[in-house]
Amino acid sequence: MSKKLEILEVNKAYYPHIGGIETIIRQYSEELSKNEKVHVRVLVCRDGRGRTIREKMRGVDITRAGSLGTYFSCPLSFSFFRHFRRMAKKADVVHIHVPFPLADAALLLSGFKGKVVVSWHSDIVKQKKLMLFYKPFMRYLLKRADVVLTATEGHVKHSLYLPEYSEKCRVLPYGIIPEEYLAVPRKPVLTERATDKSCVKVFFTGRLVYYKGVDVLLKAFTRVKGCELFIAGTGELGDELKAYTAECGMEEKVHFLGFLPDEELRQAYADCDIFVLPSVAPSEAFGIVQLEAMVYGKPVINTALPSGVPYVSLDGKTGLTVKPKSPKALAEAINRLAGDRELREKLGKAAAVRVAEEFSEESIQKRLYDILSE
Repeated sequence: MSKKLEILEVNKAYYPHIGGIETIIRQYSEELSKNEKVHVRVLVCRDGRGRTIREKMRGVDITRAGSLGTYFSCPLSFSFFRHFRRMAKKADVVHIHVPFPLADAALLLSGFKGKVVVSWHSDIVKQKKLMLFYKPFMRYLLKRADVVLTATEGHVKHSLYLPEYSEKCRVLPYGIIPEEYLAVPRKPVLTERATDKSCVKVFFTGRLVYYKGVDVLLKAFTRVKGCELFIAGTGELGDELKAYTAECGMEEKVHFLGFLPDEELRQAYADCDIFVLPSVAPSEAFGIVQLEAMVYGKPVINTALPSGVPYVSLDGKTGLTVKPKSPKALAEAINRLAGDRELREKLGKAAAVRVAEEFSEESIQKRLYDILSE
């Protein structure tokens, strides 16, 4: 029997941590593990403070390195370096998901000589002080990498750093497994919570952090008629967003759902009428949640960011794209779709077709394996 390809997947966090990148690394790890020619290990940092945890989840061996907490959106973990060195010794390929400064430094210090593949999910946008320290490590990583994967051409085009390394870059879209989503039993999880059961249901899911633009969405909703908004997710801005909702007297038409487990989240996508991704910064590099809504035939309202976001759901074809940070433009788009059921259905049908044709996980996983094993 031939030796299995040993792959080490490296990221900040792993499921049940909520986030688009965490969804991607979970898919990569679980699907690659089904390949009899592959053995996958995952190294991440644990959420919050605490000691290292080792576990197996759906066939994937996971090491969650002990952490002292999170600073500048990055875990602080000294044990991560030790675990990286130990696990990299057994790896043929190290696949690093960035931005994650700890991983760049760990690779440099580990002395790893094998193949390095980098999935570049976004530039670091907000933490400018961190960049002063991090940039030398980042440039080392890009020089060291054999391949740099991006989800869209927009990631390379709009990056401050990737054009210099464009010859290493390959586009590998994020994908989903449509059959897994469509197999979930339908349940009116949003309608049950609605104040007016006949309302148009607008849905958002994601972390409640600055770049997601939920504050813009709430401001827009003060101008929206006939709709109710459902927000799934948690984050540092949760209390502030709830306070604003109360100040505006919108408690009956804005519903904070907190964390939703996978099945209930998918039922929410299926039950909504419009999905909104109001992100305000290129930190939102792709927005896989768009695919998760589109697979159910839902139109998406996204923003014209200099990132991969508007490459996923296309303006006028599968949804509407609006100017970032504009409550007025966002409200107009919501009202337009809310008032035109025929348009919602037309865009939604096109969205489902686009997912099936362009973002099917099966074909993407085959391409990923080919890149990692070549």
